[in-house]
Amino acid sequence: MRITEADKKFLKADIEVLKAPELDSPPAQRLPEVIETVSRMLLEIEKNGIDAVKNYSRDLDKWDKDFELSAADLAKTGDKLSPELRKALEIGSERTKMFAVETRKHLVDFELETTPGVVLGQKYIPIERVGAYLPAGNFPILSSAFMTVGVSKVAGVPMTMACTPPMSETGGNDAVLYSAYLSGVDRTFILGGVQALAAMTFGLLGEKPVDILVGAGNAYVAEAKRQLFGRVGIDLLAGPSEVAVIADDTADARMVACDLLGQAEHGMQSPASLVTTSRELGMAVIQEVKRQLAELSTEYIAGPAWRDYGTVYLVKTPDDAIEVMDTLAPEHLEILTGDNDYYLKHLKNYGSLFIGEWSTVSYADKGTTGTNHVLPTGGGAKYTSGLSVGRFLKPVTYQTSTRESTMQVAPHNSAIAGFEGMSAHKATADLRIELLNAGK
Repeated sequence: MRITEADKKFLKADIEVLKAPELDSPPAQRLPEVIETVSRMLLEIEKNGIDAVKNYSRDLDKWDKDFELSAADLAKTGDKLSPELRKALEIGSERTKMFAVETRKHLVDFELETTPGVVLGQKYIPIERVGAYLPAGNFPILSSAFMTVGVSKVAGVPMTMACTPPMSETGGNDAVLYSAYLSGVDRTFILGGVQALAAMTFGLLGEKPVDILVGAGNAYVAEAKRQLFGRVGIDLLAGPSEVAVIADDTADARMVACDLLGQAEHGMQSPASLVTTSRELGMAVIQEVKRQLAELSTEYIAGPAWRDYGTVYLVKTPDDAIEVMDTLAPEHLEILTGDNDYYLKHLKNYGSLFIGEWSTVSYADKGTTGTNHVLPTGGGAKYTSGLSVGRFLKPVTYQTSTRESTMQVAPHNSAIAGFEGMSAHKATADLRIELLNAGK
């Protein structure tokens, strides 16, 4: 997430780089060894089925017990959490569902008569089977289940299963599992990595193969989704988490720096970018980041991320800032300016927007406000959006035509098909004209 020399050729904005990334390579590199390992694992699991899944689970995760967690045991996972965390998860789950429910209300079926006797329609049909991967590594993302499992159930998906890696001798992360329970998961499996995605895709867990895979994961999980795409659907191919901020001289440098580091700690390849109209603020943020890093327990992650991928761009006007930011097309975008409404009105390319000093990306990351944090990265916001209730619904079309509408449609269809040389297509229209003229 940077402005390249190629980008500058098409930008009107005059850009000064106050901080450049140290690395000149994209953060989401596809390592050949990852591709090769995932390919080998998927072929092995497709060939040898559940036995291969068990072998990988034992060898990679040291787990050789039953994969499925019973509904009763899943429900009890909340008892192992502190009251404070349990309440926070329950609130996050409810707010995410609330936003998804309201979104679903605005996806409406409709019919339209385009010409007398010809009625076209669209209706939304839920996907039948969803497989959600719930990561639980060094930083278990507790809200992932809200965004994947919970939203799929709001969409009306009849079967959503979830896989999460074993984190101890007794099972998965209790907070992750309780989040899945709150989200209404149908079946839950203690199974991680490539083998989890393969098992859900190939129908090895006592269910038919899933129709779509959703949820974040490490490089191997992301590569498995890429290789399985086509056989199943996926939510999106997400790279390292991204954050960008537009700020002017009204912004608090401490807050800007804090919010940039709030996403940089996701991983050493997570880019953070500031676009500002104030040189003074830009330089202050650079110094403030340095100060805050010295006090941050995750400095070993956020520090390299900021050093290698962090950027600060100085521009002259709000319109310049908008042009630069639309080129970056960040996953998460914060606006901390004296005229936030102007930016809201004119910005076009972002995964999710956070407006004003009392908003922060972290609120969405942890599910405490309700929007989805499964979002496009790597410039994907230029052409797609993040995961939502609509991703679990298929907008399908249908049409009906009456006998009386034939002469409003068939002759035109016949003319087009005839010109194309598609005689069978032409014949289907001509047959109906013939029958109509014969009084049948």
